Amino acid sequence: MKHLILITLIAVNLVGFAQFDKFFHDKTLRMDYYHSGNTGEEDYYFDELIEEPYWGGSKVNLVDTFEYGKYYVKVVNTSNDSLLYSRGYSTLFGEWQTTNEASETKRSFSEAVVFPYPKQNVDVVLYSRNRDGIFEEKFRYKVNPENYFIKCDQRLVYPSFDVHISGATDKNVDILILPDGYSKEEMGLFIDDCRVFAEGLFEYAPYDKNKDKFNIRGILAPSDDSGNDIPADDVWKKTILNTSFYTFDSERYCMTIDNKSVRDLAANAPYDQIYILVNNKKYGGGAIYNYYNVSVNSNEKSSEIFIHELGHGFVGLADEYYNSSTSYNDFYNLNAEPWESNITTLIDFDSKWKDMVKKRIPIPTPDTEKYKNKVGVFEGGGFVAKGVYRPMHDCMMKSFGGDSFCPVCSKAIQNMINFYSE
Repeated sequence: MKHLILITLIAVNLVGFAQFDKFFHDKTLRMDYYHSGNTGEEDYYFDELIEEPYWGGSKVNLVDTFEYGKYYVKVVNTSNDSLLYSRGYSTLFGEWQTTNEASETKRSFSEAVVFPYPKQNVDVVLYSRNRDGIFEEKFRYKVNPENYFIKCDQRLVYPSFDVHISGATDKNVDILILPDGYSKEEMGLFIDDCRVFAEGLFEYAPYDKNKDKFNIRGILAPSDDSGNDIPADDVWKKTILNTSFYTFDSERYCMTIDNKSVRDLAANAPYDQIYILVNNKKYGGGAIYNYYNVSVNSNEKSSEIFIHELGHGFVGLADEYYNSSTSYNDFYNLNAEPWESNITTLIDFDSKWKDMVKKRIPIPTPDTEKYKNKVGVFEGGGFVAKGVYRPMHDCMMKSFGGDSFCPVCSKAIQNMINFYSE
């Protein structure tokens, strides 16, 4: 039986590789576009197509099976509309739409989707999840891969270096670490910080048992200044990725709206996940699913921040705390099931972790000492105190007190690792 299973897996992999080779080149096509609107409106505008030299993703799992994220991209064959590639993702624009500012004005954000470079004409189709959690088609762009307007001149060319390499990029999770606020003289510090990142990652379950399924690389790209922007303190630095604290006026939220610089710098190596390390000791960071991750390098909680933010960016896990100062309005529709795997509104709990809750655990679960270490349904999560529920009393996605992921989050992490490493 074991031999039969092995033969079947090999056959599936061969079919997957044959599918990739039939339709794609072993490199990336990136489509940049602008995402604009306000609280209740959104529009998409094409910007440019860019050829990048590496493809870091799986060559077997080309079609997304999770359907996580606020948005979704499909690459379909123009001749017959067959699906060739898909991925879910979220963006900074989607978060901004729930802020007070979005109810007062309109803004435009640069965004990008990446996919294997097609060998034939394809349609790139962008979807947005509506208030009820249903994906709606919003934008479609026809791509001719022979179009001479596709740009192939790399704009930010810097050397990469290996931090931890397990094998081929298509059979491992590839994390690419980008520096921001490291001066030329601090490139040695960045290399050391990348090694600390890798060591810290593999200290946490379930990453510790999956060390052989990860590749981690860094890019040696110095900034003119050391540190990064802290607007409320009138601190402004000239850095390569333009990260800043006080994103959406939340002090600890450290992100960048400079999508093009992030993507241009990431084009120097293959990647599944982009992780930006910021040279600052101030507590902060942030991450958005399949968009990018950010954390500071020298805060006393840096290792926990690394892991927490990767839970967002890599796995799509939601924050499980609910006493946040983050300025979001109606972030979740309490009459629909959230797409994140670790929170629920109980609208469709069967699709979440119901099978992991033992029969004698009440639903919802009282947040008492009796159930402190049990998988249940505890009220409070996703910045919301009422109506949104989390799997356990505590978890790395709620606080750093327990210093571990709950079983629900651990299962989600393992599933994502398997998806990228098969």
